Amino acid sequence: MPKLALIHTVGSLPPIFAGLTSEALPGVETTDLVDEALLGETIAAGRVPEATADRLEEHVRTAVRNGADLVLVTCSSMGPAVDALAERGLPVLRVDEALADAALRAGSRVGVIATLRTTLRPTADLIRRRAVDLGRAEGDVDIVTELVEGAFDALKAGNLDEHDAKVRDGLRRLIPKVDVIVLAQASMARVAATLEPDEAQGRPILASPRLGVQRAAERLGLRPAEAR
Repeated sequence: MPKLALIHTVGSLPPIFAGLTSEALPGVETTDLVDEALLGETIAAGRVPEATADRLEEHVRTAVRNGADLVLVTCSSMGPAVDALAERGLPVLRVDEALADAALRAGSRVGVIATLRTTLRPTADLIRRRAVDLGRAEGDVDIVTELVEGAFDALKAGNLDEHDAKVRDGLRRLIPKVDVIVLAQASMARVAATLEPDEAQGRPILASPRLGVQRAAERLGLRPAEAR
């Protein structure tokens, strides 16, 4: 039986991914580890600090020692550190890789929206790199970013209405400028779903969790139906 380990930096994410993996990969054994300090340290530093990257690596190596065939890191802010681990040969996958590919298939003007600068830049950088990997011509992809100031602080303070209103306004600003929108944080998917159809103007709005789980299935050599 394949084994997938998931590393989270937000405590509310394990149930979300549990539902997705049970639906798409019912034959895959999964484990979850939550280390919220990984994200807190990254936000404080404005990047992934070396000590934080080292702790993430230890989490990944522990998961592999415990039998994981693949480790899925569900926090986009950890993306640069995950890339470094993958380059060293560890079986690790960033949750937004498939998200970037899907966005590039959907159009050339890609909007990226985030409530954290530490998530916004890694996501935009990933899309640029994947465009090269997928053979897109230089200058073919235009990335438009939207940082929703104050929304993350509102979320942390428990002010969900304020968070949602700020994200909704950010989406409305971004939609007319692009062909497709990438939600750099999965927490915004719930807000995007509240937009009226005419507000979305037919633009796809993509989030990472489901696409990330599907990419994990591919990396494990499985199609979702084959995981049973």
